[in-house]
Amino acid sequence: MRWNLRMKAAERGIWKSTEMRRQLAAAGVEISAGKMPALWTGTPSTIRLDDLDVICVVLDCDPTALLIREPDKVAARRPQPQQAASATSDTPAVVTPLFGRPRSEPPL
Repeated sequence: MRWNLRMKAAERGIWKSTEMRRQLAAAGVEISAGKMPALWTGTPSTIRLDDLDVICVVLDCDPTALLIREPDKVAARRPQPQQAASATSDTPAVVTPLFGRPRSEPPL
């Protein structure tokens, strides 16, 4: 996800984080001075849904305008198959447990 707060704020004529913080406070949400830079310049790791709702009211937008999906990044995070043969095979790999052999001995 890409956080788009700064662009949406600029579209509403809000150019500074202090002005955004002031408008959020007027709407009933107090954002601390330490938390505001993370909201303004970066992507917050967490955000309360109540806070997101107020941000959307202040900016007159939907959450989808602030949270932009990035499907390419999701696809890049998917694990790649270990072996091409096992990925294309229709039969699942068979796992056979080995009983009675101590783990400290080398395999036969």
